[in-house]
Amino acid sequence: MGLFDFFSKQKKETLDKGLEKTKESMFSKLSRVIAGKSKVDDDVLDQLEEVLIMSDVGVNTTLKIIERIEKRAAKDKYVDDKELKNLLREEIADLLTENNAVDNDDFSVPEAAKPYVIMVVGVNGVGKTTTIGKLANQFKKAGKSVYLGAADTFRAAAVEQLVIWGERVGVPVIKQAMGSDPASVAFDTLSSAKSNNADIVIIDTAGRLHNKIGLMNELSKIKKVMDKIVPGAPHEVLLVLDGSTGQNAFEQATQFTAATDVTALAITKLDGTAKGGVVIGISDQFKIPVKYIGLGEGIDDLQVFRRREFVNSLFGE
Repeated sequence: MGLFDFFSKQKKETLDKGLEKTKESMFSKLSRVIAGKSKVDDDVLDQLEEVLIMSDVGVNTTLKIIERIEKRAAKDKYVDDKELKNLLREEIADLLTENNAVDNDDFSVPEAAKPYVIMVVGVNGVGKTTTIGKLANQFKKAGKSVYLGAADTFRAAAVEQLVIWGERVGVPVIKQAMGSDPASVAFDTLSSAKSNNADIVIIDTAGRLHNKIGLMNELSKIKKVMDKIVPGAPHEVLLVLDGSTGQNAFEQATQFTAATDVTALAITKLDGTAKGGVVIGISDQFKIPVKYIGLGEGIDDLQVFRRREFVNSLFGE
């Protein structure tokens, strides 16, 4: 086995293990629904709908999947349970394909923008700072120089946690005193990164949703300041969502997409939940590509999202 094959096998094992609870819950129920069935009738569709909704795929996305299966099955009404399972897998994978135009092969960023600036948003507790640390680790392993900006200046714990991650990964963290203007931190971070010819900048932001107007104004101010230092920045706005919260993750996505132009998603904590179906629903409803998924607490347990591998793992294939 070559080195590439070894790491591919390792990633697949991490993915399979991370989605184990969802697979056991969601697809064991699906298996019971389709076991011994020779056709897709109303009873099968009703049961499939119930399983998908209970797995936090979401009502609208579930109805879309059911409609697609009904149309496919109408062409060939008599199928066995294996064919029905394959049909369901293909329709879910196709749905994800429509909302994730290109799979990321690795933790790369466009070379044209230097530094490439990522602004990370999300409520407190979803794993935002941890995701930033893991991203920095992956980028550094890829040979990139990375700067982190601690622009969540309203929580001392957020700044401290980011500093710890910076030390762990071995990348600089730019910070200011508690209560400082977050836009000022972003300014200092980009200025320092630019003067040192850094490749990537990741900016952490406050995760407050109690005042959407205030959040919108704050994020807009940070973006304007960054654009003055690095034209076009931020090049990516990454929303981090906690997959274990199920339908609450939909609400968070609604709030943040209203507050700023989110361009990519990272869905964390999938290893600790049976609610992995939320990845399918959020991708479909918000038409924003899922870029990363969190599958554990280890520093390497953040993976790029590959839709076909994700679905195959869910179906145990």
